[in-house]
Amino acid sequence: MTWYHKIGAELFEPDREQTPGELIFFKLFEAFIVFYTIKFVWEWGIYSQIRNMEVVLPLGIANYFDVSLFFDYNLALINAALITLLIVIAFFRMGPRWLYMVIILLFHLQYVIRFSQGEIPHSQNLIGMSVFCLAIGAIFFPGQKQMPRFVMGSIIFFIGLGYTSAFFAKLIGTGINWYDGRHLWLWISEKSIDILSREGVYNPNLLQQMALGSTAVASIILLIGWLTEFIGFTMWWKKLRPYTVTLLIGMHFGITLTMNIRFDAFVIQLILVGYPWYRVIDTYLKTTPEMIKRWA
Repeated sequence: MTWYHKIGAELFEPDREQTPGELIFFKLFEAFIVFYTIKFVWEWGIYSQIRNMEVVLPLGIANYFDVSLFFDYNLALINAALITLLIVIAFFRMGPRWLYMVIILLFHLQYVIRFSQGEIPHSQNLIGMSVFCLAIGAIFFPGQKQMPRFVMGSIIFFIGLGYTSAFFAKLIGTGINWYDGRHLWLWISEKSIDILSREGVYNPNLLQQMALGSTAVASIILLIGWLTEFIGFTMWWKKLRPYTVTLLIGMHFGITLTMNIRFDAFVIQLILVGYPWYRVIDTYLKTTPEMIKRWA
């Protein structure tokens, strides 16, 4: 067996027997993706209508046509309503298999409408990627067993690849001195300005005070986070996955504590895909009837 076959077996587990817990968990996970998709598209739509700005930096398909049209006539809100309707239909499997593909295109359109106006975050990228995996799975792997395995396996693959790629992007863009603590000083200062302008006061927490008080401490914080990103690909192996994901979650808490940047959807999704929750559900399904009989 070649190395890529071995990784595929770790990600998609074709030989593992499917259980009720796996099917229940997959539907719960899909509901999580549906919830955040609806949440994001309405937030972006409302922002685009209220601010009514201009295209500052075209993103994605906004490079090919002028999306400023969607700033007027409530078109961004209409697009949000359409996405909401379609994704509910797709969730309940009441539409064609290609429905999720339409949804990801409209989701991308809503994203570029909102973020072609200025700041470009990446805190919603995992949700978009998950919708794309659902689209591919629904079209090419529509079976009851194949779709959950493909969707979850491909999401785990891209999450691991994304974190490891982030390590190399920093290395290529800045060099080996990316973890220089003075970079963290700069980022803490930049975020302090945002907080000060929004709340009128800024008080650094203990970790921020420690980082600002010592270049070595700040460098160690950055180095730990950077190396954690590097090992992101190790979540492709199911035995290592819980440990890698735990480190990644810890890294995100560190980012929040040092730079006041929150990745709520990222962290929740890591918690969902990083641990074998289907086993917990299966255990519950097996023990519940016995408990009912015992107490009846």
